Amino acid sequence: MTQHSLFQSAGPRIEPENVPARPPASTPGGAVPPPGHQAPEEHLDALREALLDWFAGHKRPLPWRERYTPYEVWISEVMLQQTQMERGVAYFRRWMERFPDVATLAAAPEEDVLHAWEGLGYYNRARNLHRAARHIMEQGGVFPETPEAIRALPGIGPYTAAAIASIAFNRPVACVDANVERVVARLFDVDSPVKQEPAASTIRRWAETLLPPGRAREHNQAMMELGALICGKKTRCDVCPLERFCTARHLGIVHERPVPGRKTPIVPLTVASGVLSCRGKIFVQQRLNTGAWARLWEFPGGRVEADESPAEAVVREFRGETGFAVRVRRPYGIIRHGYTTFRVTLHCFGLELEDENATSLRDAEGRPLPEVLTAATACRWLAPEELNDIALPAAHRKLADRIFQNAQAPLPEQ
Repeated sequence: MTQHSLFQSAGPRIEPENVPARPPASTPGGAVPPPGHQAPEEHLDALREALLDWFAGHKRPLPWRERYTPYEVWISEVMLQQTQMERGVAYFRRWMERFPDVATLAAAPEEDVLHAWEGLGYYNRARNLHRAARHIMEQGGVFPETPEAIRALPGIGPYTAAAIASIAFNRPVACVDANVERVVARLFDVDSPVKQEPAASTIRRWAETLLPPGRAREHNQAMMELGALICGKKTRCDVCPLERFCTARHLGIVHERPVPGRKTPIVPLTVASGVLSCRGKIFVQQRLNTGAWARLWEFPGGRVEADESPAEAVVREFRGETGFAVRVRRPYGIIRHGYTTFRVTLHCFGLELEDENATSLRDAEGRPLPEVLTAATACRWLAPEELNDIALPAAHRKLADRIFQNAQAPLPEQ
């Protein structure tokens, strides 16, 4: 499993007799690792001190590190789970302007929360933030402190609970994210896929062993920061404060650790959506309460079948979802957008109604309303600038931005 046992004694190693010493292995780049390797399990105090000293001098000035409030730590951790740091900081600042504390978040309408989250994906995370904030306020407005109590909040898993408990409250629990997995796998030469057992448990035990008494806040952040800035997919071993402790560096196999698991296949999806205009406004519908992008607004459409063109698909989908008979006025091109497990090719069209008088249902300004909504819970006719006030899936936001260059743009000629 690993070159080192967690429970190995700190005494000198006993090498087999009559076995010649192995010369230092070369790294993939051809360089020979430096001498003086100090086995990490035998030098825990020195390793911890080197890591904390490095973090004190190199930590990034992130906004949630200014006060370490549990609310700010919580929001930052959820945002950064699938977001690059620079983008996450920008979202965090905008979020705090809109929802500066738990009470404000709890009192906000869900649609405002989803709109603030737009572009980060995984919208259930925003919904769970909202639900958890309301739960906290119902329990007196005090953020829980222990990992167990934090874990009981909606949408919070083991990692996030540990991160909040240790970073906001300095509780002695180890955080294990992808950055920490990478650092530990290299330090202790964990030689099987890190997301699977037995490696996952081994990494957690080492992370707990490394935790220095009374300094969980700094240590956990230092481990994650090291993995993000130094011990990344592209390593910077020459400036790593833990180089002399790193077993993978000593063996010249840094780029073989961590061992990856089986990749999830990416599923391609070809879909079509239409922007239906009528008297200067456009039609949007709100998705169902379950499934992907639940309760977000969208331009209706759906998957292109094997025996039809994208234009035929959008006409069919519009009729099936709204009852509206529409025709294509012009194509808006193709938008491609990647998600975790699938890649979407979105064919976009401008549409018009075949007959504005085909339905008796009307909005306040006389525009027709669908007699059925089979894939939505609500619908609206909106002016272009009003699209900025609703939450759209990422590909649909790209489509809106393509058509309406700014918030005041008129509906384009079709």
